[in-house]
Amino acid sequence: MVDLSYYDRWYNRSLELHKSLRMAALAVAAAKIAWLVYDIKPDYAESIGPWERTAATVVHHLIYLLMLLIPATGYVVSTSAGDGISVFGLFQVPAVSPVREGLRDLAIELHFLLASGIGVLVVVHALAALKHQFIDRDGTLKLML
Repeated sequence: MVDLSYYDRWYNRSLELHKSLRMAALAVAAAKIAWLVYDIKPDYAESIGPWERTAATVVHHLIYLLMLLIPATGYVVSTSAGDGISVFGLFQVPAVSPVREGLRDLAIELHFLLASGIGVLVVVHALAALKHQFIDRDGTLKLML
């Protein structure tokens, strides 16, 4: 999307789809985080050491935090002119308030950096899960699923 010019045919459609999917992802993330508050988590496998437990906890918390911050920064960017966000053409998420250009520029930078960061965390998380499944064979992947 960042490489598309304003005059590209796909520019506006991809942006609208991105915004709608972002709002849906935010709703799913909020529901997941609410579920975590009330759900009983299974304990880690006994073979997982203290440093791995700490690393897993930190990565999980960062992923959940980013699942909220990425859509929030995107919301600031999308509503910076005071216009709401159309969600799949079904309803409108209103803008809270127009924002200054400096705040909008900061939100754009953060949105990009946080999205890149969650990508790295997801890859690390997936590699750790595969390590536990195929190298340690400790049943961690089964607990996750």
